[in-house]
Amino acid sequence: MIIWLASYPKSGNTWVRSFISSLLYTSDGNVDFSKLEKITQFPLRSQFKNYADDLQDVKKIYRNWSNVQNYLNLDDKIKFLKTHHVNCKIENFEFTDDNNSLGVIYIVRDPRNVACSVKNHFSLGNYEEVKDFLFREHNWLGIISDDKVKPMENKIPTLISSWKTNYLSWKNKTKNYLLIKYENLLVEPYAEFIKVSKYLENHLNLKFDEEKIKTAIETCSFKNLQRLEIEGKFKEQTVDKQQNNVKFFHQGPANDWKKNLDRSISEEIENKFRVEMLELGYL
Repeated sequence: MIIWLASYPKSGNTWVRSFISSLLYTSDGNVDFSKLEKITQFPLRSQFKNYADDLQDVKKIYRNWSNVQNYLNLDDKIKFLKTHHVNCKIENFEFTDDNNSLGVIYIVRDPRNVACSVKNHFSLGNYEEVKDFLFREHNWLGIISDDKVKPMENKIPTLISSWKTNYLSWKNKTKNYLLIKYENLLVEPYAEFIKVSKYLENHLNLKFDEEKIKTAIETCSFKNLQRLEIEGKFKEQTVDKQQNNVKFFHQGPANDWKKNLDRSISEEIENKFRVEMLELGYL
């Protein structure tokens, strides 16, 4: 069965993933980026290669979501998968279901600050492009439109939809749902990561040593993750159009939409996502 680590892009998924991998796959809780691969992404090209002869054909991908997950679950073990995919249904094909999924840890972030991080991460030209990115319901990542681009492991059609739809799709359709707010990870890391620890203990029938939890929280601080990336220990950076590495742990706590966004852009985001932002305490 799968426990999903789900989020809209640039919302803290890798931060939480680092913490969980430190708890589950290290002896002392010290963060180790080499352990991140134990919580792999979904979908990936390697997962679908035996199910679709064209890994850029959207239909062949969504028609095999369940088939691939059924295969991954043949070992009858609990596993974690990271995703930015919306929890949707296309035709009669669901992204996931209760037969394959045990639950989800969903990480959410104020969309105004997501906008600032998305601009850097996806090398977008301006905040009008960013706004359109956040609002677009049929927002597919991983589709290669340039024949000169060499297919990468993660270049497979992935529907992230809009910030709002991504959030609601997991909230409304998934059992054993745990919501983690990026902002709380910044201001109350111990309290928030304890929620994650308890969730893991409940569903994995484990009991973590308190010192190990504290060590994982400390070594998974944003500042330390940023330092490790600078030292070359993080291998999941993206590249810009000039093929230069883009910083993954970019601004974090220093990212302040009030300084980065024009008031007109922030107001459009607030109006578009007002109900959800009020619900989450962002307005």
